[in-house]
Amino acid sequence: MATQTAKKTKKASGPKVYTYNWSGKDKTGKVIKGVVTAPDANTARLQVKKQGVVPSKVSKKAEPLFGSGQKPIKPADTAYFTRQLATMLAAGVPLVQSLGIISDGTSHKALADLIRELKNDIESGTNFSEALKRHPKYFDDLFCDLVAAGEQSGSLETMMSRIATYKEKAEAIKKKIKKALTYPIAVTIVAIVVTAILLIKVVPQFESLFSGVGADLPAFTKLVVSMSEWMQEWWFLVFFGIAGVVMAFSYAKNNSQKFSDALDVAILKAPIFGDILNKAAVARFARTLSTTFAAGVPLVDALDSAAGASGNYVYRTGILQIKEDVSSGLAMNVSMTNINLFPSMVTQMVGIGEESGAVDAMLEKVAIVYEEEVDNAVDSLSSLMEPMIMSILGTLIGGLIVAMYLPIFQMGKAF
Repeated sequence: MATQTAKKTKKASGPKVYTYNWSGKDKTGKVIKGVVTAPDANTARLQVKKQGVVPSKVSKKAEPLFGSGQKPIKPADTAYFTRQLATMLAAGVPLVQSLGIISDGTSHKALADLIRELKNDIESGTNFSEALKRHPKYFDDLFCDLVAAGEQSGSLETMMSRIATYKEKAEAIKKKIKKALTYPIAVTIVAIVVTAILLIKVVPQFESLFSGVGADLPAFTKLVVSMSEWMQEWWFLVFFGIAGVVMAFSYAKNNSQKFSDALDVAILKAPIFGDILNKAAVARFARTLSTTFAAGVPLVDALDSAAGASGNYVYRTGILQIKEDVSSGLAMNVSMTNINLFPSMVTQMVGIGEESGAVDAMLEKVAIVYEEEVDNAVDSLSSLMEPMIMSILGTLIGGLIVAMYLPIFQMGKAF
Protein backbone atom coordinates (compact mmCIF):
# COMPACT_ATOMS: atom_id res chain seq x y z
CA MET A 1 0.00 0.00 0.00
CA ALA A 2 2.83 2.35 0.91
CA THR A 3 4.62 1.61 -2.34
CA GLN A 4 1.49 2.39 -4.32
CA THR A 5 1.10 5.65 -2.48
CA ALA A 6 4.68 6.57 -3.25
CA LYS A 7 4.11 5.93 -6.94
CA LYS A 8 0.97 8.02 -6.97
CA THR A 9 2.63 10.98 -5.33
CA LYS A 10 5.58 11.00 -7.70
CA LYS A 11 5.18 13.91 -10.08
CA ALA A 12 5.69 13.61 -13.76
CA SER A 13 8.65 15.51 -15.12
CA GLY A 14 8.07 18.32 -17.60
CA PRO A 15 8.96 18.35 -21.29
CA LYS A 16 12.63 18.17 -22.18
CA VAL A 17 14.17 21.58 -22.78
CA TYR A 18 17.18 22.57 -24.87
CA THR A 19 19.59 25.48 -24.83
CA TYR A 20 19.38 28.00 -27.69
CA ASN A 21 21.87 30.72 -28.59
CA TRP A 22 20.24 33.86 -29.94
CA SER A 23 21.20 37.23 -31.32
CA GLY A 24 19.06 40.23 -32.19
CA LYS A 25 18.45 43.95 -31.75
CA ASP A 26 16.92 45.65 -28.75
CA LYS A 27 14.65 48.73 -28.83
CA THR A 28 17.63 51.03 -29.36
CA GLY A 29 18.89 49.00 -32.33
CA LYS A 30 21.86 47.62 -30.42
CA VAL A 31 22.90 44.07 -31.37
CA ILE A 32 22.87 41.80 -28.34
CA LYS A 33 23.32 38.08 -27.79
CA GLY A 34 22.15 35.63 -25.15
CA VAL A 35 21.10 32.12 -24.18
CA VAL A 36 17.60 30.80 -23.50
CA THR A 37 16.15 27.40 -22.66
CA ALA A 38 13.00 26.13 -24.39
CA PRO A 39 11.46 22.88 -25.68
CA ASP A 40 11.70 24.07 -29.31
CA ALA A 41 13.02 26.89 -31.48
CA ASN A 42 9.64 28.67 -31.84
CA THR A 43 9.19 28.85 -28.07
CA ALA A 44 12.76 30.11 -27.73
CA ARG A 45 12.06 32.85 -30.29
CA LEU A 46 8.92 33.91 -28.38
CA GLN A 47 10.85 34.09 -25.12
CA VAL A 48 13.45 36.34 -26.76
CA LYS A 49 10.69 38.64 -28.08
CA LYS A 50 9.21 38.92 -24.58
CA GLN A 51 12.53 40.41 -23.48
CA GLY A 52 11.99 43.27 -25.94
CA VAL A 53 14.44 41.90 -28.50
CA VAL A 54 13.85 41.34 -32.21
CA PRO A 55 15.64 38.03 -32.82
CA SER A 56 17.65 37.70 -36.00
CA LYS A 57 19.11 34.27 -35.24
CA VAL A 58 18.02 31.49 -32.88
CA SER A 59 20.04 28.28 -33.04
CA LYS A 60 20.08 25.19 -30.86
CA LYS A 61 23.28 24.82 -28.86
CA ALA A 62 25.10 21.65 -29.88
CA GLU A 63 25.52 19.07 -27.12
CA PRO A 64 29.11 17.85 -26.73
CA LEU A 65 29.79 14.26 -27.81
CA PHE A 66 31.82 13.26 -24.75
CA GLY A 67 30.37 15.59 -22.13
CA SER A 68 31.00 19.25 -21.53
CA GLY A 69 34.25 18.75 -19.63
CA GLN A 70 32.97 21.25 -17.06
CA LYS A 71 32.91 20.71 -13.34
CA PRO A 72 29.51 19.15 -12.57
CA ILE A 73 26.95 20.89 -10.39
CA LYS A 74 26.72 19.11 -7.06
CA PRO A 75 24.01 19.39 -4.37
CA ALA A 76 26.47 21.42 -2.27
CA ASP A 77 26.67 23.96 -5.11
CA THR A 78 22.90 24.36 -5.27
CA ALA A 79 22.83 24.75 -1.47
CA TYR A 80 25.43 27.52 -1.69
CA PHE A 81 23.50 29.20 -4.53
CA THR A 82 20.29 29.03 -2.47
CA ARG A 83 21.97 30.70 0.50
CA GLN A 84 23.40 33.46 -1.70
CA LEU A 85 20.00 34.10 -3.27
CA ALA A 86 18.25 34.09 0.11
CA THR A 87 20.74 36.63 1.47
CA MET A 88 20.33 38.98 -1.51
CA LEU A 89 16.53 38.76 -1.48
CA ALA A 90 16.51 39.49 2.26
CA ALA A 91 18.62 42.59 1.53
CA GLY A 92 15.93 43.85 -0.85
CA VAL A 93 17.68 43.08 -4.16
CA PRO A 94 15.15 42.11 -6.89
CA LEU A 95 15.13 38.47 -7.99
CA VAL A 96 16.38 39.01 -11.56
CA GLN A 97 19.13 41.34 -10.42
CA SER A 98 20.14 38.87 -7.69
CA LEU A 99 20.45 36.05 -10.20
CA GLY A 100 22.56 38.25 -12.47
CA ILE A 101 24.93 39.20 -9.65
CA ILE A 102 25.32 35.60 -8.49
CA SER A 103 25.94 34.25 -12.01
CA ASP A 104 28.56 36.93 -12.69
CA GLY A 105 30.27 36.35 -9.35
CA THR A 106 30.65 32.56 -9.40
CA SER A 107 33.69 30.81 -10.87
CA HIS A 108 31.68 27.60 -11.40
CA LYS A 109 30.93 27.84 -15.13
CA ALA A 110 28.18 25.21 -15.23
CA LEU A 111 26.43 26.78 -12.25
CA ALA A 112 26.76 30.24 -13.81
CA ASP A 113 25.16 28.96 -17.03
CA LEU A 114 22.32 27.38 -15.04
CA ILE A 115 21.63 30.62 -13.14
CA ARG A 116 21.67 32.62 -16.38
CA GLU A 117 19.09 30.25 -17.85
CA LEU A 118 16.89 30.79 -14.80
CA LYS A 119 17.33 34.55 -15.18
CA ASN A 120 16.41 34.45 -18.89
CA ASP A 121 13.33 32.35 -18.19
CA ILE A 122 12.12 34.78 -15.52
CA GLU A 123 12.75 37.78 -17.80
CA SER A 124 10.63 36.09 -20.47
CA GLY A 125 7.67 35.95 -18.05
CA THR A 126 8.09 32.55 -16.38
CA ASN A 127 7.57 32.16 -12.64
CA PHE A 128 10.66 31.33 -10.62
CA SER A 129 9.23 27.99 -9.51
CA GLU A 130 8.35 27.04 -13.11
CA ALA A 131 11.85 28.00 -14.25
CA LEU A 132 13.31 25.75 -11.54
CA LYS A 133 11.10 22.83 -12.63
CA ARG A 134 12.81 22.88 -16.01
CA HIS A 135 15.96 21.65 -14.26
CA PRO A 136 14.80 18.63 -12.19
CA LYS A 137 18.36 17.31 -12.09
CA TYR A 138 19.34 20.15 -9.74
CA PHE A 139 16.05 21.23 -8.14
CA ASP A 140 13.75 18.47 -6.87
CA ASP A 141 9.97 18.65 -6.42
CA LEU A 142 10.28 19.69 -2.77
CA PHE A 143 12.53 22.64 -3.68
CA CYS A 144 10.19 23.80 -6.45
CA ASP A 145 7.03 23.38 -4.36
CA LEU A 146 8.47 25.43 -1.50
CA VAL A 147 9.49 28.20 -3.91
CA ALA A 148 5.99 28.14 -5.41
CA ALA A 149 4.50 28.46 -1.91
CA GLY A 150 6.78 31.42 -1.23
CA GLU A 151 5.76 33.12 -4.49
CA GLN A 152 2.06 32.64 -3.78
CA SER A 153 2.33 33.97 -0.22
CA GLY A 154 4.56 36.91 -1.22
CA SER A 155 7.34 35.83 1.15
CA LEU A 156 9.89 34.42 -1.28
CA GLU A 157 12.86 35.84 0.65
CA THR A 158 11.74 34.10 3.87
CA MET A 159 11.07 30.86 2.03
CA MET A 160 14.47 30.92 0.30
CA SER A 161 16.11 31.34 3.71
CA ARG A 162 14.27 28.27 5.00
CA ILE A 163 15.19 26.28 1.90
CA ALA A 164 18.82 27.33 2.23
CA THR A 165 18.91 26.19 5.86
CA TYR A 166 17.26 22.91 4.90
CA LYS A 167 19.74 22.27 2.06
CA GLU A 168 22.74 23.17 4.22
CA LYS A 169 21.65 20.85 7.02
CA ALA A 170 20.92 18.03 4.57
CA GLU A 171 24.35 18.39 2.96
CA ALA A 172 26.03 18.52 6.38
CA ILE A 173 24.45 15.18 7.35
CA LYS A 174 25.50 13.64 4.01
CA LYS A 175 29.08 14.75 4.58
CA LYS A 176 29.09 13.30 8.08
CA ILE A 177 27.81 9.93 6.87
CA LYS A 178 30.32 9.87 4.01
CA LYS A 179 33.07 10.69 6.49
CA ALA A 180 32.00 7.79 8.69
CA LEU A 181 31.97 5.32 5.78
CA THR A 182 34.83 6.58 3.61
CA TYR A 183 37.67 6.30 6.12
CA PRO A 184 37.38 2.57 6.92
CA ILE A 185 36.67 1.71 3.27
CA ALA A 186 39.72 3.65 2.08
CA VAL A 187 41.98 2.03 4.68
CA THR A 188 40.65 -1.43 3.81
CA ILE A 189 41.43 -0.88 0.12
CA VAL A 190 44.94 0.32 0.97
CA ALA A 191 45.47 -2.74 3.19
CA ILE A 192 44.37 -5.09 0.40
CA VAL A 193 46.64 -3.40 -2.15
CA VAL A 194 49.68 -3.39 0.16
CA THR A 195 49.13 -7.03 1.11
CA ALA A 196 48.83 -8.04 -2.55
CA ILE A 197 52.06 -6.21 -3.43
CA LEU A 198 53.89 -7.91 -0.57
CA LEU A 199 52.63 -11.36 -1.55
CA ILE A 200 53.33 -10.95 -5.27
CA LYS A 201 56.57 -8.92 -5.28
CA VAL A 202 58.30 -9.08 -1.88
CA VAL A 203 57.67 -12.61 -0.56
CA PRO A 204 59.06 -14.33 -3.72
CA GLN A 205 62.41 -12.58 -3.09
CA PHE A 206 62.63 -14.10 0.38
CA GLU A 207 61.41 -17.44 -0.95
CA SER A 208 64.31 -17.65 -3.43
CA LEU A 209 66.71 -16.77 -0.60
CA PHE A 210 65.34 -19.52 1.65
CA SER A 211 65.37 -22.14 -1.10
CA GLY A 212 69.08 -21.44 -1.67
CA VAL A 213 69.88 -22.08 1.98
CA GLY A 214 67.91 -25.32 2.07
CA ALA A 215 66.81 -24.92 5.69
CA ASP A 216 63.45 -26.18 6.93
CA LEU A 217 61.00 -23.24 7.10
CA PRO A 218 58.65 -22.50 10.04
CA ALA A 219 54.99 -23.42 9.56
CA PHE A 220 53.92 -19.76 9.53
CA THR A 221 56.46 -18.92 6.83
CA LYS A 222 55.34 -21.92 4.75
CA LEU A 223 51.75 -20.67 4.97
CA VAL A 224 52.71 -17.19 3.75
CA VAL A 225 54.86 -18.66 0.94
CA SER A 226 51.92 -20.84 -0.18
CA MET A 227 49.66 -17.79 -0.19
CA SER A 228 52.27 -15.90 -2.24
CA GLU A 229 52.53 -18.71 -4.81
CA TRP A 230 48.75 -18.85 -5.12
CA MET A 231 48.54 -15.05 -5.55
CA GLN A 232 51.26 -15.05 -8.22
CA GLU A 233 49.33 -17.62 -10.25
CA TRP A 234 45.77 -16.44 -9.64
CA TRP A 235 46.07 -12.69 -8.91
CA PHE A 236 43.89 -11.84 -11.92
CA LEU A 237 41.15 -14.09 -10.53
CA VAL A 238 41.19 -12.12 -7.26
CA PHE A 239 41.24 -8.79 -9.11
CA PHE A 240 38.36 -9.62 -11.47
CA GLY A 241 36.48 -11.33 -8.65
CA ILE A 242 36.53 -8.18 -6.49
CA ALA A 243 35.66 -6.00 -9.50
CA GLY A 244 32.80 -8.35 -10.40
CA VAL A 245 31.38 -8.29 -6.89
CA VAL A 246 31.51 -4.48 -6.79
CA MET A 247 29.86 -4.17 -10.22
CA ALA A 248 27.19 -6.76 -9.39
CA PHE A 249 26.46 -4.99 -6.10
CA SER A 250 26.18 -1.61 -7.82
CA TYR A 251 23.96 -3.02 -10.58
CA ALA A 252 21.65 -4.82 -8.14
CA LYS A 253 21.37 -1.72 -5.94
CA ASN A 254 20.44 0.52 -8.89
CA ASN A 255 18.19 -1.90 -10.78
CA SER A 256 16.60 -4.19 -8.19
CA GLN A 257 14.13 -2.53 -5.85
CA LYS A 258 13.95 -5.64 -3.66
CA PHE A 259 17.73 -5.73 -3.24
CA SER A 260 17.87 -2.00 -2.52
CA ASP A 261 15.11 -2.29 0.08
CA ALA A 262 16.76 -5.32 1.71
CA LEU A 263 20.04 -3.38 1.83
CA ASP A 264 18.30 -0.45 3.54
CA VAL A 265 16.89 -2.83 6.16
CA ALA A 266 20.23 -4.55 6.74
CA ILE A 267 22.31 -1.38 6.97
CA LEU A 268 20.12 0.02 9.74
CA LYS A 269 20.88 -3.10 11.80
CA ALA A 270 24.64 -2.90 11.24
CA PRO A 271 26.69 -2.41 14.41
CA ILE A 272 27.88 1.17 15.06
CA PHE A 273 27.03 2.44 11.55
CA GLY A 274 23.37 1.46 11.88
CA ASP A 275 22.89 3.77 14.88
CA ILE A 276 24.37 6.71 12.94
CA LEU A 277 22.14 6.05 9.93
CA ASN A 278 19.04 5.76 12.12
CA LYS A 279 19.78 9.12 13.76
CA ALA A 280 20.48 10.69 10.37
CA ALA A 281 17.13 9.44 9.01
CA VAL A 282 15.27 10.87 12.02
CA ALA A 283 17.09 14.19 11.57
CA ARG A 284 16.16 14.32 7.86
CA PHE A 285 12.53 13.48 8.64
CA ALA A 286 12.28 16.18 11.30
CA ARG A 287 14.10 18.82 9.25
CA THR A 288 12.05 18.19 6.08
CA LEU A 289 8.71 18.07 7.88
CA SER A 290 9.54 21.18 9.89
CA THR A 291 10.53 23.14 6.77
CA THR A 292 7.50 22.13 4.69
CA PHE A 293 4.97 22.47 7.50
CA ALA A 294 6.30 25.93 8.43
CA ALA A 295 5.95 26.93 4.78
CA GLY A 296 2.20 26.33 4.97
CA VAL A 297 2.22 22.97 3.18
CA PRO A 298 -0.61 20.72 4.44
CA LEU A 299 0.58 18.00 6.84
CA VAL A 300 -0.35 15.14 4.49
CA ASP A 301 1.66 16.66 1.64
CA ALA A 302 4.50 17.52 4.03
CA LEU A 303 4.67 13.86 5.11
CA ASP A 304 4.88 12.90 1.44
CA SER A 305 7.93 15.15 1.05
CA ALA A 306 9.46 13.81 4.27
CA ALA A 307 9.04 10.24 3.03
CA GLY A 308 10.86 11.06 -0.19
CA ALA A 309 13.68 12.80 1.68
CA SER A 310 14.17 10.05 4.27
CA GLY A 311 16.68 8.21 2.08
CA ASN A 312 15.82 4.77 3.46
CA TYR A 313 13.16 2.19 2.60
CA VAL A 314 12.30 1.46 6.24
CA TYR A 315 11.68 5.10 7.14
CA ARG A 316 10.02 5.87 3.80
CA THR A 317 7.51 3.05 4.35
CA GLY A 318 6.93 4.09 7.95
CA ILE A 319 6.35 7.76 7.09
CA LEU A 320 3.92 6.83 4.32
CA GLN A 321 2.03 4.73 6.87
CA ILE A 322 1.90 7.79 9.16
CA LYS A 323 0.53 9.75 6.20
CA GLU A 324 -2.29 7.23 5.73
CA ASP A 325 -3.10 7.25 9.46
CA VAL A 326 -3.15 11.06 9.59
CA SER A 327 -5.38 11.14 6.49
CA SER A 328 -7.85 8.88 8.31
CA GLY A 329 -7.94 11.22 11.33
CA LEU A 330 -5.37 9.67 13.68
CA ALA A 331 -3.00 11.98 15.55
CA MET A 332 0.53 11.95 14.13
CA ASN A 333 2.24 11.17 17.44
CA VAL A 334 -0.10 8.19 17.98
CA SER A 335 0.70 6.85 14.52
CA MET A 336 4.43 7.34 15.14
CA THR A 337 4.11 5.34 18.37
CA ASN A 338 2.18 2.55 16.61
CA ILE A 339 4.77 1.97 13.89
CA ASN A 340 7.49 1.70 16.58
CA LEU A 341 10.16 3.31 14.41
CA PHE A 342 10.91 6.66 16.04
CA PRO A 343 12.43 7.17 19.52
CA SER A 344 9.99 8.02 22.30
CA MET A 345 11.52 11.49 22.68
CA VAL A 346 10.58 12.31 19.08
CA THR A 347 6.99 11.10 19.43
CA GLN A 348 6.59 13.00 22.71
CA MET A 349 7.91 16.22 21.14
CA VAL A 350 5.51 15.80 18.21
CA GLY A 351 2.65 15.19 20.65
CA ILE A 352 3.48 18.38 22.55
CA GLY A 353 3.67 20.24 19.25
CA GLU A 354 0.25 18.98 18.17
CA GLU A 355 -1.30 20.02 21.47
CA SER A 356 0.30 23.47 21.42
CA GLY A 357 -0.11 24.06 17.67
CA ALA A 358 3.65 24.36 17.14
CA VAL A 359 4.54 21.13 15.35
CA ASP A 360 7.07 22.85 13.08
CA ALA A 361 8.94 24.41 16.03
CA MET A 362 9.07 21.10 17.91
CA LEU A 363 10.28 19.24 14.83
CA GLU A 364 12.99 21.82 14.29
CA LYS A 365 14.22 21.20 17.84
CA VAL A 366 14.20 17.45 17.17
CA ALA A 367 16.19 18.02 13.98
CA ILE A 368 18.79 20.12 15.84
CA VAL A 369 19.16 17.47 18.58
CA TYR A 370 19.61 14.57 16.16
CA GLU A 371 21.90 16.50 13.84
CA GLU A 372 24.15 17.15 16.83
CA GLU A 373 23.94 13.46 17.79
CA VAL A 374 25.03 12.47 14.28
CA ASP A 375 27.98 14.88 14.55
CA ASN A 376 29.02 13.47 17.92
CA ALA A 377 28.55 9.86 16.81
CA VAL A 378 30.72 10.34 13.70
CA ASP A 379 33.44 12.10 15.71
CA SER A 380 33.40 9.29 18.29
CA LEU A 381 33.48 6.68 15.54
CA SER A 382 36.48 8.34 13.90
CA SER A 383 38.34 8.38 17.22
CA LEU A 384 37.48 4.72 17.78
CA MET A 385 38.27 3.54 14.26
CA GLU A 386 41.76 5.04 14.03
CA PRO A 387 43.47 2.83 16.66
CA MET A 388 41.37 -0.18 15.61
CA ILE A 389 42.36 0.14 11.95
CA MET A 390 45.99 0.76 12.82
CA SER A 391 45.97 -2.42 14.93
CA ILE A 392 44.50 -4.44 12.06
CA LEU A 393 47.00 -3.01 9.58
CA GLY A 394 49.87 -3.61 11.97
CA THR A 395 48.81 -7.20 12.52
CA LEU A 396 48.34 -7.87 8.81
CA ILE A 397 51.45 -6.20 7.42
CA GLY A 398 53.56 -6.97 10.48
CA GLY A 399 52.53 -10.62 10.33
CA LEU A 400 53.82 -10.93 6.76
CA ILE A 401 57.13 -9.29 7.70
CA VAL A 402 57.56 -11.52 10.76
CA ALA A 403 56.84 -14.61 8.64
CA MET A 404 59.66 -13.64 6.29
CA TYR A 405 62.18 -12.93 9.04
CA LEU A 406 61.45 -15.99 11.21
CA PRO A 407 63.79 -18.26 9.18
CA ILE A 408 66.55 -15.62 9.42
CA PHE A 409 66.17 -15.54 13.21
CA GLN A 410 66.34 -19.33 13.33
CA MET A 411 69.51 -19.32 11.21
CA GLY A 412 71.07 -16.83 13.64
CA LYS A 413 70.31 -19.08 16.60
CA ALA A 414 71.85 -22.05 14.76
CA PHE A 415 75.18 -20.24 14.57
